[in-house]
Amino acid sequence: MDLDAPGRPKVGIPARSSAAPAAYNPVRSTAGAYVQFATITGWGKCMPPAVLSNADLATFLDTDDEWIRTRTGIHERRVSHVSLGEMGYVAASRALAGAGLAAADLDLIVFGTCSMDEQVPNMASWVQNRLGARGAGAMDVNTACTSFLYGLTTASSMIKAGVVRNALVIGGELISPLMDWGNRNVSVLFGDGCAAVVVQATEREEGVLADRLGCYGDVRGILQVHGMGSRYANQGWVLGDTDWVFEGQEIFKRATVGMSRACEAVLAARSLGPDDVHLVVPHQANLRIIEAVAKRAGIPMERCYVNIHRYGNMSSATVPVALVEALEDGRVAPGCNLLLTGFGAGLSWSAHVLRWGARTTPLGASDVELPPCTRTALEMVRGYMALKHGSRLKPA
Repeated sequence: MDLDAPGRPKVGIPARSSAAPAAYNPVRSTAGAYVQFATITGWGKCMPPAVLSNADLATFLDTDDEWIRTRTGIHERRVSHVSLGEMGYVAASRALAGAGLAAADLDLIVFGTCSMDEQVPNMASWVQNRLGARGAGAMDVNTACTSFLYGLTTASSMIKAGVVRNALVIGGELISPLMDWGNRNVSVLFGDGCAAVVVQATEREEGVLADRLGCYGDVRGILQVHGMGSRYANQGWVLGDTDWVFEGQEIFKRATVGMSRACEAVLAARSLGPDDVHLVVPHQANLRIIEAVAKRAGIPMERCYVNIHRYGNMSSATVPVALVEALEDGRVAPGCNLLLTGFGAGLSWSAHVLRWGARTTPLGASDVELPPCTRTALEMVRGYMALKHGSRLKPA
């Protein structure tokens, strides 16, 4: 679905308000009880245009298209020519337009990511300032690939508790500058991208109805990026010169078990069986993992939304991008039950039962776009490789 199609109203981002929004007083139902639910009312994605194919990777790695496709299900991925903040701003603008909500009306922004442009200050404050959402709370969540899902729980729970009324949840990653492109085990897997949703208070029984968050912290070392964090400060590491630990077989086992148990728990919490799930929107890390989780849940692959072949593993962006595309493709119907699940470094895992609301089309479209991209994805990747090689030539 083209959000900028003729006839669809344009919704611009309003100028920054001169005053902070008033404190939120929880909405009461006619019976006097506080609002119990938080529903998704807007959604938007931002995918960089530059495509890095498996054939491109084969120009500098000992691999080929068949090797990558048969082991991962990935055909290509995206490489961003702009910052993570810029991607987040575009995705957020589209989500707000889809919800018909002004940025000034936001009470909270949650940015889920593990590849922030800067660690201090956080990414959410950058987006808050760019949108003009003056006074809105701004926080980052980093649980690696599950960051968006953990952020969705955070925002939904705060709405249900009456702390805020309107929230923006972003899941985005800019992994390409931090990738060890010479490591075939990881460089074939990851890509850049971003998506966002608007979550709002409602009296209707919809939105996140059950969620389960967990982590296998005892095996956190099986998926680790050396070179990111204060642990490496003043130790001879150059930021961007990373060393990835990725124990594929152990990750597969833990991810499959964690996601499956989380799915079982949230479905049981709502007394739902496999036939009650209209669509599964899983983390897009590896096609084999998606297939294994679906099999354990007793849900056929026809009811799983898969776009890993186009984008690879975008970490925290995979689930929200897949959710947006499922809506664009007509795979989400009013009142349907969605099962969202993922895993990430840590080794974090999660699952959410989400009942969709009445509307599956955006109220409006944003005219915010990315600037033109003047280089190919392969050119950008070779540039990162040259910078990394140069950093290793410098004395520690």
